[in-house]
Amino acid sequence: MTTADTGVHTMATHQAPQTDTDGSASAAATARGRTAALRRRLAAQLFFELVLPLGSYYGLRAAGVGQWLSMVVGGVLLLPWIGYGIVRQRRVEAMAVFTLSLVVAGTLLSLITGSPRVLMIRDSWLTAAIGLWVLSTLLTRRPFIMTASRGIVIAKVGEAGLAAWEARWDDEPTFRHHLRLITAVWGAVFLLDALLRVVLVYTIPLDAFPLTSTVLWLVMLGGLFAFHNWYVTRHGLKL
Repeated sequence: MTTADTGVHTMATHQAPQTDTDGSASAAATARGRTAALRRRLAAQLFFELVLPLGSYYGLRAAGVGQWLSMVVGGVLLLPWIGYGIVRQRRVEAMAVFTLSLVVAGTLLSLITGSPRVLMIRDSWLTAAIGLWVLSTLLTRRPFIMTASRGIVIAKVGEAGLAAWEARWDDEPTFRHHLRLITAVWGAVFLLDALLRVVLVYTIPLDAFPLTSTVLWLVMLGGLFAFHNWYVTRHGLKL
């Protein structure tokens, strides 16, 4: 109710606070539900994409299985997760197809070359491709961070808040500069991760690579998120 509603102000005095409270509570519950769903998905993603392949590799190696087969099994274990994502979204996502193609291509190349190292650097192809794609969005009207943040913005401030947030892109050159810079950092970190993985796979013992590369990725991702949070907070971009 606004101050212009003088005609119904008296009658609505006892109802409006309850309506506002109910609306706020509903919005808060919706936001909590989305946050909980996001956390569950991230936990599942960490399990299926990091914990399960890593655990299966070292478990099979401890059982005397060769390096190549241990890596292949880790890749095969990703297939149900990819399939679940396709069923859940009810459509075939480009990233799922790309990930699956990397698993298949890495396996075939390692069969041809006979080298498990070729199989181990398949994740480098993925992070390098993602890094190049993120950087390529700098040439578009909406860089990666602009589009990737839409879901978070909606969860925090709703559709109306999203419209106001996106309007800043057209009205504020500084806002565009900040989002482009953050996008460039994200792309650079993905490319750096790909490069370091290739260096590691040819410089450290093969059995140390899966754990080392996983720790490397977690450290770099943690640093990336820390930088992102610091930057958006410092420059007033955080909602």
